[in-house]
Amino acid sequence: MAEPIALHYWPTPNGWKISIALEEMGLPYTVKYVNIGAGDQFDPEFLKIAPNNRIPAIVDPDGPGGRPVSIFESGAILMYLARKTGLFYGNSERERTEIEQWLMWQMGGVGPMAGQAHHFIRYAPELDPPRDIPYAKDRYRSETGRLYRVLDQRLRGRDFVCGEFSIADMAIWPWACLWEGQEQDLTGLPELSAWLDRCAARPAVARGKQVGGEFRSRDRTDRKAQEILFGIRRTGEHERR
Repeated sequence: MAEPIALHYWPTPNGWKISIALEEMGLPYTVKYVNIGAGDQFDPEFLKIAPNNRIPAIVDPDGPGGRPVSIFESGAILMYLARKTGLFYGNSERERTEIEQWLMWQMGGVGPMAGQAHHFIRYAPELDPPRDIPYAKDRYRSETGRLYRVLDQRLRGRDFVCGEFSIADMAIWPWACLWEGQEQDLTGLPELSAWLDRCAARPAVARGKQVGGEFRSRDRTDRKAQEILFGIRRTGEHERR
């Protein structure tokens, strides 16, 4: 039996992408928790495999040529795992191109926009001092909504983003399933709503999202974590890193 892949992980949408992929692909893996609220992402050993100090990252002992390989960036990891297993990446170059388009759409659009919506709606008002910025909330809430309308239109006549379930769905769903925290209204988006339910009903998706669920904090007022995650000093001044 192959040695398990080491998943460096924290239960966030980007982390869920990879735990879901590993579950869907049936790959053995071990979880190495990187507590981003405690600053584990700055540990020198972690930075050797993830120099951008972000989760997730993996180390595959059975990499190309049978040699270990470390990979950071969730999109790159998804593509690597799909190539490694031959799963969830289409059956032709045309299908792979389509999947890659929507994977990049998530990485360049849904992830950043929904992430900023979460930050300015849920976290920034709880900072010390509060940063309750109506323009920022409206800007990112609106752009996230626009992207979800694009996704709803794309899903018309399709069960999944590219027809069959793929790494594009694995990338988009972890962010889109948090639509309530992004203050989105799914009224009038029936295709998106149905797709959210279809993905959630997959046993491997459910298992992947549950990994480390006990560590997923809902406390938005942890001042030390704010300082580490957002570069905010307890005095309220931005820390330059």
